[in-house]
Amino acid sequence: MSHKHQTLGEFIIENQSSFKYTSGELSRLINSIRLAAKVVNYEVNKAGLVDVLGAAGDTNVQGEDQQKLDVYANDKFIQTLVNRNIVCGIASEEEDDFISINSTDKNNQNKYVVLMDPLDGSSNIDVNVSVGTIFSIYRRITPVGTPVQIEDFLQKGNEQVAAGYIIYGTSTMLVYTTGDGVNGFTLNPAIGTFYLSHPQMRFPEHGSIYSVNEGNYIHFPQGIKNYIKYCQMEEDNRPYTSRYIGSLVSDFHRNMIKGGIYLYPPSTKNPQGKLRLLYECNPMAFIAEQAAGKASDGTSRIMDILPTELHQRVPFVCGSMSMVEKLESFMRDSQRS
Repeated sequence: MSHKHQTLGEFIIENQSSFKYTSGELSRLINSIRLAAKVVNYEVNKAGLVDVLGAAGDTNVQGEDQQKLDVYANDKFIQTLVNRNIVCGIASEEEDDFISINSTDKNNQNKYVVLMDPLDGSSNIDVNVSVGTIFSIYRRITPVGTPVQIEDFLQKGNEQVAAGYIIYGTSTMLVYTTGDGVNGFTLNPAIGTFYLSHPQMRFPEHGSIYSVNEGNYIHFPQGIKNYIKYCQMEEDNRPYTSRYIGSLVSDFHRNMIKGGIYLYPPSTKNPQGKLRLLYECNPMAFIAEQAAGKASDGTSRIMDILPTELHQRVPFVCGSMSMVEKLESFMRDSQRS
């Protein structure tokens, strides 16, 4: 089948056998995320016409102001996953604690938990800049049929069975992996169907874009400062181009297509970094590695970190393989000196 005409639903069915757990449950889970994405996309595209812009008046568990669309997206994804009786637990960046889904069916055999950032980059909504949803899927480790526990969510990133993101931009795309490469699907809004548009996505090994909030430069560790100066030097196909949107999904997506590196390092303001390990870094790291890229905390692999809390923050660097490795070498050199 030509990928130009292959729908996401057809792709899921055709590739289900390549996944080591072939019960069909994961396929139904991806399908329910697809449905929620279409609902949220519809609302995002109405922003400015209806009262969904601006702050909701609340703060989330991280103390950040919640945008109205944050709350809407969070509610829609949770509602869709709960109503379809497809998962046994959900953790969201917008929720204080994980949600245990107690099915009315006492023989409930749901095996998967979902962790998500329902609307990444939502502060950009008011100015019509691309935002996204990030999701991460694990098999539970506690006994099936019992309520989920915190340990079902505090798993290393290398235990993920699927991860992906939806980017709501000039076109809406769903990009995901189940550990067998990365594929991107673009929504045809006229008929509400996602079509395979970007098969087997891969980071170029070398890139020419670096994405970092240089306004925080003075607060960065010396190794990061040295790397940024390296990016700006005029030699060997440099200086690199600086591009920073402030929406992880958008910055990551551009760098995967064009070749580049994304940095959210530790700083004197945020010594542990600012991005969440479970909702942002692990899923993006899984996608990056499946797309021939690399993801690191500056010194070691993101997906090898054992989480200790739901809303744990870590430094995050990801992108084209050679660029991340070069940054890590600058970090090592600065720690030795």
